[in-house]
Amino acid sequence: MKLMIAMGVVLWASFLALLYLFIKVAYQTLDCYMLTPIRIKNIMSKQGVHGPKPGFLIGNLMDIASLISKSTSFDMPTVDHDIVPRLLPHYVLWSKIYGKRFIYWNGTEPRMCLAETELIKELLVKHSTTSGKSWLQQQGSKHFIGRGLLMANGQDWYHQRHIVAPAFIKDKLKSYAGYMVECTNELIQSMKKEVATGRVEFEIGEYMARLTADIISRTEFDSSYEKGKQIFHLLTVLQQLCAQASRHLCLPGSRFLPSKYNREIKSLKIEVERLLMEIIQSRTDCVEIGRSSSYGNDLLGMLLNEMQNKRGDNGFSLNLQLIMDECKTFFFAGHETTALLLTWTIMLLATNPSWQDKVRAEVREVCNGASPTVEDLSKLSMLNMVIKESLRLYPPASVLPRMAFDDIKLGDLHIPKGLSIWIPVLAIHHSEEIWGKDVNEFNPNRFVAQSFTQGRHFMPFAAGPRNCVGQSFALMEAKIILSMLISKFNFVISDSYRHAPVVVLTIKPKYGVQVCLKPLE
Repeated sequence: MKLMIAMGVVLWASFLALLYLFIKVAYQTLDCYMLTPIRIKNIMSKQGVHGPKPGFLIGNLMDIASLISKSTSFDMPTVDHDIVPRLLPHYVLWSKIYGKRFIYWNGTEPRMCLAETELIKELLVKHSTTSGKSWLQQQGSKHFIGRGLLMANGQDWYHQRHIVAPAFIKDKLKSYAGYMVECTNELIQSMKKEVATGRVEFEIGEYMARLTADIISRTEFDSSYEKGKQIFHLLTVLQQLCAQASRHLCLPGSRFLPSKYNREIKSLKIEVERLLMEIIQSRTDCVEIGRSSSYGNDLLGMLLNEMQNKRGDNGFSLNLQLIMDECKTFFFAGHETTALLLTWTIMLLATNPSWQDKVRAEVREVCNGASPTVEDLSKLSMLNMVIKESLRLYPPASVLPRMAFDDIKLGDLHIPKGLSIWIPVLAIHHSEEIWGKDVNEFNPNRFVAQSFTQGRHFMPFAAGPRNCVGQSFALMEAKIILSMLISKFNFVISDSYRHAPVVVLTIKPKYGVQVCLKPLE
């Protein structure tokens, strides 16, 4: 009898424990997906910040998808740089109704779109430590770039930034220049051979993607760069799948369902990390058997050396998963943005022959027929202006997201903890109020007497302490490649080029950029 009572007590206690756990999880889920978002919405509504009415669970996702599908269903008839209505039609519509600050819903997450430049500057500079990437963003990129620097927050971000930053100091950048010149020379010779066989038209985006992948592979993995190129290819496919999957994440928890996208994404992630581990294992084996005294001078070697040193101040330390995430982040951020910058800049030069001639004349004067040196790059002012204007018209990312981790005061606004703030970079770069009536024209002269940051209104690499750590690398790479290409070829836009920018995480040409190349003797 006592045994039965004891068993009954244990069963009852177990039932109560399970019931408590169920209620706790249910409340946390309810709080995450309903109570907190409603509280945030009410706080912002009291401050006069409103927006379109959201649908149950899906928010405004269907509205955004419908507007973008409609705006991108046709190609632009000419090379027109007025691309905000095409890529951010929801912003154009809602900003006309609600102004420069409004709330819209990404599923169950309320987001405030903010286009007021002074408040943006305050957010990115003053509140850099109390804002960062949201949980939804981190989950969305978990299988793509993981928790590398791009997705880190707080102290983790601080330590990762200080570990990675030495890879981009001046002396280190100089050592990368040789790789950049070497890879570009190989591409030029390959293109000349193709022209000699009678080929005239080139889809320049493919060549720029291949070239920047070679450069990143060499600077990140050095002697293992062939395997690095395999990783690059897989990450490119993975990026496309993650972008497609993100459009289908309407219901809470849908990313955990065994859908076609989720299965393919996980399979590719496993293959990428298998290749990365092979490279890492090869490095560690060489050190362990005494064949090498260090893990290498490239980015991977630097990260492995840091892990071996075990400088885990404040509880932070590198592990193999984080090293792989940093490698994937560097691949995506370093390769993708530069390849697109080069592609869009060549398109702009091919459609603006007078500027192409100006840049070519400057390159010839500065470099005198030789490959550019690091010291030459600062003298290429015309090329620098063209690159800035290209980044203004076609910034790599159309929006810049930040989430408030604490209640913060932003200008006249009280921003509650948990609110995501989305900065429409593309719209700000195309704002007539900021840039003038010729805002949608290619005019590099606008950068003659203005600072690179344009008072924080120009932010292709973000701004403040959380700006892109590799922007100096990207700009040096772009200047070297463009100066070498423009000194060897004349670019003319092909009749087959169809101007159709689209957003797949970054701003890309839907059909590529076709140019006709003529070698210059």
